[in-house]
Amino acid sequence: MAIELLMPALSPTMEEGTLAKWLVKEGDTVKSGDVIAEIETDKATMEFEAVDEGVIGKILVAEGTEGVKVNAPIAVILEDGEDASAADTVGASAPAAVPAAAPDAPKAEAAPAAAAPAPAAPVSGGARVFASPLARRIAAQNGVDLTTITGTGPKGRIVKADVEGAQAAPKAAAPQAAAATPAPTTAAPTGMSADVVAKMYAERDYDEVKLDGMRKTIAARLTEAKQTIPHFYLRRDVQLDALLKFRSQLNKQLEGKGVKLSVNDFIIKAVANALQEVPEANAVWAGDRVLQLKPSDVAVAVAIEGGLFTPVLKDADMKSLSALSKEMKDLAGRARDRKLAPHEYQGGSFAISNLGMFGIDNFDAIVNPPHAGILAVGAGKPKPVVGADGELKVATVMSMTMSVDHRVIDGAVGAKLINAIVENLENPVAMLA
Repeated sequence: MAIELLMPALSPTMEEGTLAKWLVKEGDTVKSGDVIAEIETDKATMEFEAVDEGVIGKILVAEGTEGVKVNAPIAVILEDGEDASAADTVGASAPAAVPAAAPDAPKAEAAPAAAAPAPAAPVSGGARVFASPLARRIAAQNGVDLTTITGTGPKGRIVKADVEGAQAAPKAAAPQAAAATPAPTTAAPTGMSADVVAKMYAERDYDEVKLDGMRKTIAARLTEAKQTIPHFYLRRDVQLDALLKFRSQLNKQLEGKGVKLSVNDFIIKAVANALQEVPEANAVWAGDRVLQLKPSDVAVAVAIEGGLFTPVLKDADMKSLSALSKEMKDLAGRARDRKLAPHEYQGGSFAISNLGMFGIDNFDAIVNPPHAGILAVGAGKPKPVVGADGELKVATVMSMTMSVDHRVIDGAVGAKLINAIVENLENPVAMLA
């Protein structure tokens, strides 16, 4: 039976993508795990691997095609014994997903030409269970009941990886009843339509800039954040003179190793340590619960052309300043080239956005869900301050604003967190002890 390859969701926010390049052509033989295409998501260009074995019978979407919806058919794989005409029987209008136990069983698949034929497809409740010949063969050899497996291949088809996963995993308990369908809610206002706005400026000169996937995602996520997250804001000034002096000393010592620490490296370390000192703030919102994390996984906003990334430095509290500096430079460089893998920019419990290098004194950042907070960092500038002895002096002062999700962090806990960050930055030697 011909197998449809569907446009995959390569990131949690992906709804459509661009089929940038085919790495195979019609007639090529592929097996599970082969990279067959490059797909541009809303964040990066990702490799797409085949999940089954066979021959590329037909390519349905040409390379360079934009706006291909997730789960739309993009190609057809022929199994052993099938000819090219079988690809034409796969309808593009077929539903995006078909339950594993369909009410009407299709015609029997052609037997593979291999010396050891795959066992017949099992039947569950009078309906056929869809599985690739390789998956059926592995299941038969290892005594795995295919009727207990949920397929992850095209249209719910059971593939090799599903059988291998079932072998490794313990037997699951009986499935719970499906959750009740939530009642429909009133759609949130979306603002003026594109046509209405265009008419307002019909007599003015302008260039129309098409939104790419990243800009659409940023717009959707930040709109959602401001509409659904109850923000509150905490502000503190930090005196940086001790940190700048200590940084200068360290950079002289590290010069031979090619390491140059930035103020941002110290901020990352200060936040990571503070999350350990105030563990109740090291948490994320998970809909009907709060997940309190053990490690300090800190996300840092990186501006790129047309948008931004927030790569995550995992276990930041356990790493040295020089290690954090090297990792941050690597992540930022690959972010600007859009070469980050999803696991490198997903997760974390807290974020940092630093606009100090652009001369911004202070600003309020938007919490990026599911994070519980984000620290907006301004520029360090000479300002008059009153010393501990009451005398007026000049110090380098940096303004910080912490935006907090009140569902996760209350005011007193947020105050403890930002105070711990300030304490770490104003006493950098103790922070590294």
